[in-house]
Amino acid sequence: MNKKLEIACFNLESALIAEENGADRIELCENYKEGGLFPNEVLIKEVLAKTTIPVFVMIRPRPGNFIYSPNEVEIMKKQIQLCNQLNCDGSVFGVMNEDGSINTAVCKQLVKLAEPLPCTFHRAFDQVNDYSKALEQVLDCGFKRILTSGVNTNAITGKNILRELIQKAKDRIVIMPGGGIRSAHLRELAEFTGAKEFHSAAIMNENDTANAEEIKKLKSNLN
Repeated sequence: MNKKLEIACFNLESALIAEENGADRIELCENYKEGGLFPNEVLIKEVLAKTTIPVFVMIRPRPGNFIYSPNEVEIMKKQIQLCNQLNCDGSVFGVMNEDGSINTAVCKQLVKLAEPLPCTFHRAFDQVNDYSKALEQVLDCGFKRILTSGVNTNAITGKNILRELIQKAKDRIVIMPGGGIRSAHLRELAEFTGAKEFHSAAIMNENDTANAEEIKKLKSNLN
């Protein structure tokens, strides 16, 4: 299986750069400094119209934690419905409980609403209090992928847990390392963890635009 590279894109320029330089998938969002929020409809339409690789959209109604009120959950449902209407390729979200467990009731609702499109549980996973239990909960909710830094601040420091999660997951769900991933250490991380998909924003300076050369290096280090 060829290893895949997903690039988090916060604007149209990044999406175009990602595709042109070998990315396999786009995670589309806005507001880099807040870790990514739901993008506006115009941006979604532009990216879908001008790229051909899969576009997964971040479903996140506000910055901050991932413990959402009933009103915020309704907003997330509307965001997912819009993605379906626009023929996006997937959704990215995560909902937590205050005790550090996965809010399976809400997640199941959202995954069901997104059907038939696949859903990724994002880095809210890195806030769980029991990652082995959380893995099974995410699986039970129907997610196809987990984006995680191995319950750490970045994927390098979390590499041992990433490898453990991948071994526990087997072929039941994709564990996609993300968080601080750069080309300089990607090959080592891939070999150590056994992961088949990787996530990076490929942002190398103070702006929020992906770096073309970094994407090329990331992709070449997966071959």
